[in-house]
Amino acid sequence: MTISKERPAATYNGYLLLLAALVLAGWVISRFISFAASGPSLLGVISLPVSALLLLLIAFGFFMIQPNQGRVITLFGEYCGTERQAGLRWVWPWMGKTRVSLRANNIHSERVKINDLRGNPVEIACNVVWRVADTAQAVFDVDDYRSFVNIQIEAALRTVGARHPYDDMSEEDETTLRGSADVINAELQAELNDRLKVAGIVVDEAGLTHLAYAPEIAGAMLRRQQAEAVIAARRKLVEGAVTMVEMALNQLSAKDVVHLDDERRAAMVSNLMVVLCGERDTQPVVNAGSLYQ
Repeated sequence: MTISKERPAATYNGYLLLLAALVLAGWVISRFISFAASGPSLLGVISLPVSALLLLLIAFGFFMIQPNQGRVITLFGEYCGTERQAGLRWVWPWMGKTRVSLRANNIHSERVKINDLRGNPVEIACNVVWRVADTAQAVFDVDDYRSFVNIQIEAALRTVGARHPYDDMSEEDETTLRGSADVINAELQAELNDRLKVAGIVVDEAGLTHLAYAPEIAGAMLRRQQAEAVIAARRKLVEGAVTMVEMALNQLSAKDVVHLDDERRAAMVSNLMVVLCGERDTQPVVNAGSLYQ
């Protein structure tokens, strides 16, 4: 496929041509008034149609360009360049003038159901900010560049979503869709820029706006996440309890409060761990006898 490349178009200042058209229109009107007053002359009969034709020629060549817009100029199907200068411009009337917006466009994609790296069905959507960088490619190298952008957004979402798991189920530190938002967004933007460069489109920003397990597995995954949260909380609780028991035994020995043999130390550790790790309030038992009763 031949890749088009944008180049400047040869257009003319429309304000100067507008001034010329007004002068020519005044001359044509004055000729009509002169004909009505003194009758036609040979010079007037020849010059008046020519002047009127020239006036029409100038009038149909004007076109307006708004800020951040461009006009792709063609001559009988041949690309003649792109005019980006805002204001009133003029070209020959038989040249085509296709309007192309150079402003930033914002697209919020539909939710797409994909399978992540581990095969779990996931619903995903994104927001993309894009603009036309090369008008020649946007007009001539793809059929409809706006529709092309929409389709490539969905394709890029499927590609990036399939490269990573939704969540990290292992102990390894890996990139996930849920936990590595900056990495996923940068990867999605790079994927879109690579896909859309054929249409002269540049993606300025891309980011996920929706990410969730598909409804058919959402309940099971929620229970798994709850179990992981409980396990993490228990692990933290046990680590704290072990530290507190160790501190208690060390301080009792250092201050010579009580001397315990191995059996009694084990019993004390067991009781402290039950008290510190239990979910319910413990009921103390007062020992009114000796240490070993």
